[in-house]
Amino acid sequence: MSNENGTPRNENGPSQQAVDLANLAEVEDAKLRQQTGKSFSQGQLVRRRFRHHKAAMISAVFLVLIFLLAFTSIGYAGIPGWWDKDYAATGATVNGGVPTLSVVPEWLGGEGIRWGEHPFGQVTTGNDFFALVMRGTQQSLIIAIVVGIVSTVIGSVVGALAGYFRGWIDAVLMRATDLVIVIPLLVLAAVLGQMSSGLGGGIIPLALVLGLVTWTSLARLVRGEVLSLREKEFVAAAVAMGAKPGRVILRHLLPNTIGVIVVNATFAIAAAILLETSLSFLGFGVRPPDSSLGLLISQYQSAFTTRPWLFWWPGMFILAIALSVNFIGDGLRDAFDPRQGSRGRKRGFLGFSGRDKALNKTTGSTAGPGGKDVPGQPINGSGLGGLMGGSGIGNP
Repeated sequence: MSNENGTPRNENGPSQQAVDLANLAEVEDAKLRQQTGKSFSQGQLVRRRFRHHKAAMISAVFLVLIFLLAFTSIGYAGIPGWWDKDYAATGATVNGGVPTLSVVPEWLGGEGIRWGEHPFGQVTTGNDFFALVMRGTQQSLIIAIVVGIVSTVIGSVVGALAGYFRGWIDAVLMRATDLVIVIPLLVLAAVLGQMSSGLGGGIIPLALVLGLVTWTSLARLVRGEVLSLREKEFVAAAVAMGAKPGRVILRHLLPNTIGVIVVNATFAIAAAILLETSLSFLGFGVRPPDSSLGLLISQYQSAFTTRPWLFWWPGMFILAIALSVNFIGDGLRDAFDPRQGSRGRKRGFLGFSGRDKALNKTTGSTAGPGGKDVPGQPINGSGLGGLMGGSGIGNP
């Protein structure tokens, strides 16, 4: 038989997917123990795989730099920043609003490396565009993070309840999920975003509304994981010892789906950035006098041919944030499930290249003459973590 996501599953044992993943964790732990003389837990293996994912690590550093630049430059919530211009302050336009930033050295025929008074230029009303872009980056990042948190919480709870209780609860929750899915996301988000604009409170109502319509994919993924996990021995043991459904879900099931939840949360943040940009571009998201990256593109799209920097700066920040978050999500996915990712690749620049199957490559190092496996030392369960459900057994 197979479970909800199509993975073959034995009714009285773990799924083949969990067995393969646990076997790979055992082999990786054995190799590292031979090299370092100590065993690694599942969490340590995940962190090690993520640190070895070049694209994810570079993207994480780049995203942190964007955060620091956005929130320290113009300040936030009354805390002053190091940039002396306010995004809402108007003034005289200097040199037609042309950016003063120069990165080409003089010996290459440029104007030298300099920051200048208005590095990103000025808009028609004299506002400093660097301050406007930083304000827009702040708002877009806050919306994306809130959307990621809200959608992750809702999707995890709905999926866990549907997968554990099954029956009519599963039917009601999944039909509600299907109802949200069939409505075009942009249309639904635009309608709710328009309604949230009258609630006041800045961008938080908009972020909460977007979170209420982007949880469906995670709910279906968590439901599939829980449907498989609820058949495991550690869940049966917890129920037999008197654990109530809430405790089983929170202490045993959801911790064993953390990989799916974390990876999906990162992709939800990237999708939220693009969704907010689309809504603000169409006029249903962030409204003036506030700012966001999508709103800046919408306001200055007509200046693309005459003052293209007003279009390119917010566009590049949107692209940089979305790509960075997506690469981090790829790294987390490969770290939690090494069969998909970088442990079996020949990596090139930024980790891009063809990949081999990680399990075959890793187990190949333990093969003896003639291709036969050589029995090794017994594997400690610490390398398995929660993959086989062993870590889920505990006091109810």
